[in-house]
Amino acid sequence: MPIEQDKLTRLIEEKFPNSKITIEDLAGDNDHYSISIESSLFNGLSRIQQHQLVYKSLNGLMDKELHAMQLKTKGTD
Repeated sequence: MPIEQDKLTRLIEEKFPNSKITIEDLAGDNDHYSISIESSLFNGLSRIQQHQLVYKSLNGLMDKELHAMQLKTKGTD
């Protein structure tokens, strides 16, 4: 079951307030997304820890409603 981009955007924006977030539906099927997040919440974290934080914020949607996600994360300077 795909996840609509609006729902995905709201979920990520709630978990990463005051962050620069870009979400693109890669295939137009609400199932394959490219997500870029620049957030101070990532400062001091490794890339793996940053990605784990994002996956945790999705509340189990990965592999249920969200099939594929290309993820780019970055802390703020």
